[in-house]
Amino acid sequence: MQWLRRRFITGFFVMVPLVVSVAALVWIFSIIDGLTAPALGRGVPGLGILITLLAILAVGVAATNMIGRRILTRGEEWLMRVPVFRTIYAPVKQLVAAFSPDNEYGFKRVVMVDDPHRGMVFGFLTKEFTVDRGRGSESLVAVYVPTNHLYLGDVALYPRTSVFYPDVTVEEGIRIFLTGGMSMPDRIQGKAASPHA
Repeated sequence: MQWLRRRFITGFFVMVPLVVSVAALVWIFSIIDGLTAPALGRGVPGLGILITLLAILAVGVAATNMIGRRILTRGEEWLMRVPVFRTIYAPVKQLVAAFSPDNEYGFKRVVMVDDPHRGMVFGFLTKEFTVDRGRGSESLVAVYVPTNHLYLGDVALYPRTSVFYPDVTVEEGIRIFLTGGMSMPDRIQGKAASPHA
């Protein structure tokens, strides 16, 4: 019974993100198909997929071009003035950007911290900074610790010297969280943070 329960829960957590992602894509494709059908006089199977892929490619080309990047930035600034749009768009953009390896504000690397209250914490380094609480400058790190797959979590601040950098890439770290730790390597090596780095 325990074997069955574990396999069912594992299957559930693999299926749900997959089904939600596929459902979102099908929904986008059907909206585009619905918009293009009246213009063409009839529905064309697969046209929604083709237009979506072309739109994504066009935005990617524009975002890597200096003029296109300026236009996108200006359009984003105007949209960010709309209160409801800003409330939804800003957090979603930050969440998506966190997973981009090219983004300087995303997850920097995987870290482990020996937390006296929580035990060994496994998370993502998001920021390194200094703080002065009247006793001189202290080097701290912000560690994002997902609590519900990757979408919800806690941000914990630790002294820089208490951080251990395992030989795990950000992509591997994401996989570890998505599998509930099942894809954790059998052996982890790494190094502690240098106090003067």
